[in-house]
Amino acid sequence: MASLTMKAWLLNEVSDLSKITQPLAAGELPIPSPKEGEVLIKVLCCGICHTELDEIEGRIKPNSYPIIPGHQVVGVVMESGLNVTRHKKGDRVGVAWIFSACGQCEYCLTEQENLCSRFKATGRDFNGGYAEYMTVNQFFAYKIPESISDTEAAPLLCAGAIGYRSLCLAQLSDGQTLGLTGFGASGHLVLKMTKYLYPNSEIFVFARSKEQQQFALSLGARWAGDIKDIPLHKANAIIDTTPVWNTIIGSLLYLKPGGRLVINAIRKEPYDQKALLDISYEDHLWMEKEIKSVANITRADIEEFLKLAAKIPIKPKVEIYAFGKANEALLDLKHKHVNGAKVLMVAG
Repeated sequence: MASLTMKAWLLNEVSDLSKITQPLAAGELPIPSPKEGEVLIKVLCCGICHTELDEIEGRIKPNSYPIIPGHQVVGVVMESGLNVTRHKKGDRVGVAWIFSACGQCEYCLTEQENLCSRFKATGRDFNGGYAEYMTVNQFFAYKIPESISDTEAAPLLCAGAIGYRSLCLAQLSDGQTLGLTGFGASGHLVLKMTKYLYPNSEIFVFARSKEQQQFALSLGARWAGDIKDIPLHKANAIIDTTPVWNTIIGSLLYLKPGGRLVINAIRKEPYDQKALLDISYEDHLWMEKEIKSVANITRADIEEFLKLAAKIPIKPKVEIYAFGKANEALLDLKHKHVNGAKVLMVAG
């Protein structure tokens, strides 16, 4: 390599994004060397996720600082450590939220490594993709189908894969109705895969803004409105992707008997938690309704979904930011409505 150092964006401390405009600091670090079983990846681009906002504002704290965020990484394998057989130099690969797991517990041995107590996250527990290079174990890097471009692949690695897991957990059958609360990066991808896998199913979207509602309708939603609005009829399953609690109350109210609410959120904010006091057992919980949370993703989720995305095909709507505008992208994600996904270009 021409240089032994790389450019990177560093998170050094918790910040209040309502007061500051530069939560990440530009830095130059040594290019990491791959250890046994690892590959060195030259990062091409990295998706920008709400989880980065959680890290910056202290709701999800890294184990130590500084940390390089970013967990929707697309890049090219440049070097391999000893005993790497899964990838070769020049392979285009992706890295997602799951950076590693123990490989030995009851969950890892049954392909549920998302539940492993030693689960480690990319960009939180280990350096991620807001940098020119990164290393990862070969089994946590995934080949990107040729038909999917770099910027299209990035949001698929988190919003898409976690959305796929959510849809699997919803246990929908073709012809049944699916509801979606929140319609950001994950929601619009779930809508696309639902229309492919369950072509006879109606999709209802609950979103705050008229812009998001119109976006959902343009992608084929049968109905769109606010969580306070009454949909055309009740749903068999609802996937909630919001950080608030009032959507939980509304979703439970709009479920059919035996319906399932899948909460696809890494955390819930406390400011409207009092909404839970409005739960009525008869209206919200009775008739064998279920609540299921989504915890992280597995390697199988990512590999299965990438194949599905190439087959459909799923082409995410993306907004691209130059590498030097990482802070601007994060502030836009924080303060503006998002239709689709944001991607940080690192190389090229």
